[in-house]
Amino acid sequence: MFERLKALSEELAALVQTAGESVVRVSARPHFGASGIVWSADGVIVTADHVIEREDRVEVGLPDGRTVGARVVGRDPSTDTAVVRAEASGLNPARPAKLEDLRVGHIVLAVARPGRELQATLGIVSAVGGPWRTMAGGQLDTYLQTDVAMHPGFSGGALVAADGLVIGLNTSGLARGISVAVPITTLGRVVEALLAHGRVRRAYLGIASQPVRLPDPVRERVGRSMGLVILSVEAGSPADRAGLTVGDVIIAVGDQPVSRPDELLAQLTADRIGRPLPIRVLRGGQPVEIVVTPGERS
Repeated sequence: MFERLKALSEELAALVQTAGESVVRVSARPHFGASGIVWSADGVIVTADHVIEREDRVEVGLPDGRTVGARVVGRDPSTDTAVVRAEASGLNPARPAKLEDLRVGHIVLAVARPGRELQATLGIVSAVGGPWRTMAGGQLDTYLQTDVAMHPGFSGGALVAADGLVIGLNTSGLARGISVAVPITTLGRVVEALLAHGRVRRAYLGIASQPVRLPDPVRERVGRSMGLVILSVEAGSPADRAGLTVGDVIIAVGDQPVSRPDELLAQLTADRIGRPLPIRVLRGGQPVEIVVTPGERS
């Protein structure tokens, strides 16, 4: 039995060392070290957005002990993801895992480099779900929760499966009290957008809204129990130009019913920018269709 435990211990230590070849230190806040994942051999590093404070003075600590300068390529606070490009080449990119093989109970490791040396914690996958909307409006392709301990400096590091493949990016910036990782599929989509545009393009209407329960007569007429009441309309915004007003209750965007702000955000994808979008609202209790052309959120 002891030999088995020793063998397992040695295998875990070897796994951390191998995964650590793709994990770097990212320093962009005074007196605060964080981690990053090597995305490509030519110096592209992905990390957590909330660990980037200074954009003009970013340093990356490489696995071989060297420290090199880096610049911020782009940031997406809604998924807590940022991309920096280090002044280095010949790096070891992380190997991505296939999330469809991931199940609750699988062993995972959080591998980080908050200082010169590697650090790691061991845990399991505690929850896997479908797409998840963050509080900042970003969408993760998979809800991925673990019980790994997020020590200081672990944000931006790699969540690694038992086969050494990277499942996602660890961050303490998406949820309070639980460890939710940015899955590798979301990272791929966001990194591609940040490298191309420096940001993730998103459509916007220019309104503030909150859920509201519909009166019984209206509920029976439209077949919905909830909607989104518009609380404010930004002057000169797409919603303002289209004629949406405070007090309108949105019940559908395109052909999709909406009753929560995250459902509205889910419909405002990049492909909606500049294209007419029918929005069904209740105005004075009567259904009205307003065509809005969403703009791009800056």
